[in-house]
Amino acid sequence: MPSSVTSADKPWLSAYPPGVPADIDVSAYRSLVGLLEESFARYADRAAYSFLGQDFRYATIDEQSLALAAYLQGKGLVKGDRVAVMMPNIPQYPVAVAAILRAGLVVVNVNPLYTARELEHQLKDSGAKAIVIIENFAHTLQACIANTPVKHVVLCAMGDMLGWLKGALVNHVVRKVKKMVPAFDLPGAVRFNDAVRTGSRMALAPVTIGPDDMAVLQYTGGTTGVSKGAVLLHRNVIANVLQSEAWNEPVMKKIPPHEQPTAVCALPLYHIFAFTVNMMLSLRNGGKNILIPNPRDLPAVIKELRRHTFHSFPAVNTLFNALLNHPDFDQVNWRNLKVSVGGGMAVQAAVAQKWLARTGCPICEGYGLSETSPSASCNPVTNTEFTGTIGVPLPGTLMKCIDDEGNEVPLGQPGEIAIKGPQVMAGYWQRPDETAKVMTADGWFRSGDIGVMDERGYFKIVDRKKDMILISGFNVYPNEIEDVVMGLDGVLECAAVGIPDAHSGEAVKLIVVKKDPALTEQHVRDYCRARLTGYKQPKVIEFRTELPKTPVGKILRRELRDKA
Repeated sequence: MPSSVTSADKPWLSAYPPGVPADIDVSAYRSLVGLLEESFARYADRAAYSFLGQDFRYATIDEQSLALAAYLQGKGLVKGDRVAVMMPNIPQYPVAVAAILRAGLVVVNVNPLYTARELEHQLKDSGAKAIVIIENFAHTLQACIANTPVKHVVLCAMGDMLGWLKGALVNHVVRKVKKMVPAFDLPGAVRFNDAVRTGSRMALAPVTIGPDDMAVLQYTGGTTGVSKGAVLLHRNVIANVLQSEAWNEPVMKKIPPHEQPTAVCALPLYHIFAFTVNMMLSLRNGGKNILIPNPRDLPAVIKELRRHTFHSFPAVNTLFNALLNHPDFDQVNWRNLKVSVGGGMAVQAAVAQKWLARTGCPICEGYGLSETSPSASCNPVTNTEFTGTIGVPLPGTLMKCIDDEGNEVPLGQPGEIAIKGPQVMAGYWQRPDETAKVMTADGWFRSGDIGVMDERGYFKIVDRKKDMILISGFNVYPNEIEDVVMGLDGVLECAAVGIPDAHSGEAVKLIVVKKDPALTEQHVRDYCRARLTGYKQPKVIEFRTELPKTPVGKILRRELRDKA
């Protein structure tokens, strides 16, 4: 943090709850390995993860990751080599991540739903020499592996860590009953349990890992273009873990002493939000994560949550909304929930209001990107009302709104949000040209998001630069239209995009998913007419049964725009 920055430059500090520091000590650990090993020792007998009714202790994650780390080293992988991880939320995922880091290697998080083309791009771009992958997607790897640098494959199955009997049963159901494992042929692939057994007979060679070593290559979602690898150093992720911990402390300290801090992990761990805020933060505070392998299977999610007492629920707007609309929502005990964090996309006011009414816990909307490890700002966790903002910068973080020339815009004026702090990436992997487009000479990251800051230091996202609709010279922000339409009874989900228009350059197209079959186009038009100025009203309204989304649940406006 530059010494020239004074408290006058940080009006948001007055919004911090009592006890939340203005800054954090990023030197608390030299690396994530230090954080991991401290937690493995301190919380050895606690449950680290719960999966399909079974708990996995910190000691188990410690032992298995140590063995897998030795196995990877035994394959000739050396410090700095990249290892891809392509799995849903299963206990092998945290084992693999801890193993990769302990061996001095770099985690390359891969979306399991990638096509062979997308997977090939990421494996080639990252230069990954090994991959830990669940067998459900092995056929995708088979289709592209010959074109990639991958030489070593560790193959996981859903039931690997569940013990012989239950594991065999789960694997049988996944493979034979649900037929979720397409045929594949990967000669030389080694099964996860075999790799762990082999590694347990080997010694892990010590590796010196420092704050400036690369920990994670986190590929951007590609919702705004070609997927790029954000280089996250050990100190970047550590900083964000400590920032998030400090931020949540005012409510997390209210957990009764006899209860273990427990988080619902429904967001995919390969996404940086869950990677940092679920996995790494829970490791730091001795917490437990309830692993949800498929958040779209809402009956299974609710069945799992009914069995637990939990305190933290990071999610995206679409998941909060889907749960609220499920008939069995009230069968879950939400009373112990201390913090619900909304990120990844805008939280809609109607969803936030219903969530508070039904659970008693407000959704604290936060903001971040892969490039910021990810959290940059959040609403105070002590707030009881939805603010419609992304809150204020986290401890040790600076934010401002700038114009195209990089100058700060006047208070209350829209500008591109720029971020500076210890969680900001080192740059894009092997893309100095792309890095130069987003990093200023004095270390500010240009987010590509348009926002405004008010006099209290609260920021509000107006929209992505690329999602903005330009109508007769007026800027129209899809988030605003979507927020309005979500207040209409009968609407389950919606998205607004720009379409070409001969008269005004662009016009608004609204795509709606109905909750009530009786909802008509006229209902929507009348509702919008009463709440939106003329040029913001949708010219075209289309009803669909679902909206295209990323695996995290972010609505893919680009796909809707392209089709339009």
